[in-house]
Amino acid sequence: MLFDSVPIIDVGPLVRKQGHDAMAEDPGVRAVVRQLDLACRHMGFFYVTGHGVSPALSQAVLDVGHEFFSLSESQKLRIGMSSASGFRGYQKLGENVTKGHPDQHEAIDYFKEFEPSARPENPLVGPNQWPDSVSKFRPLVQDYLGVMIGLGRTIMQGIALALGGPRDLFEGDRAGDPFWILRVIGYPPVSNLNHVSDADGDEVGCHEHTDYGLLTFVNQDQNITALQVSSSFDSGVSSFWKPYHFAGLLSLCPCHNLRALIAIAT
Repeated sequence: MLFDSVPIIDVGPLVRKQGHDAMAEDPGVRAVVRQLDLACRHMGFFYVTGHGVSPALSQAVLDVGHEFFSLSESQKLRIGMSSASGFRGYQKLGENVTKGHPDQHEAIDYFKEFEPSARPENPLVGPNQWPDSVSKFRPLVQDYLGVMIGLGRTIMQGIALALGGPRDLFEGDRAGDPFWILRVIGYPPVSNLNHVSDADGDEVGCHEHTDYGLLTFVNQDQNITALQVSSSFDSGVSSFWKPYHFAGLLSLCPCHNLRALIAIAT
């Protein structure tokens, strides 16, 4: 099946039946599962609606991110990334590198925290760092993180059903306690869009890449159309990923690694 655009999937039936023993028999859930199956196998990206994430919470997270990135560099570097923090914290413009190119964005990285005694050799052991100069940053981001982990678990139940397995295929020992990453990213404005596409890529916000996780959610500012999709599957779609606004919330979900997932699951 070929897509001529990034598909939009209303996961409302899946959200409403999440955790129900008979969810796989629900007609609405079956329709969502079919759409997830097609989107993941043939496109690798899809928009999510009907997810139940509060638009106010989603926007508040964007707002505190903007507030943080408007601070002086010295204030932002108070939570600078280091090996002592398990490589969590703030990265300056150009510090993040993708395929050998410095990315033209700044970011704060948050990871799932580990107990040092459990895996002392893990370089990612360390505390997440929270700015104390932005009011409500930590509680808002932590609330949002909890909501998105729950939504990810729900969508993974749908993907499990799409693979022909039980809804809890990715719970328990297999993936019931997943490693998560949350990035709060700030991109400076670029006035010359033609320069963004230059071969040297010096002004590209983030260079072409495939996420290394299974499921990624993107909460993007409204009226921004810079994110570009190039499908590596059989759809041939390569176009600007324009934001769709549903109840004031943009929620997008790329699923890049389903073929590897199928091999593991089966």
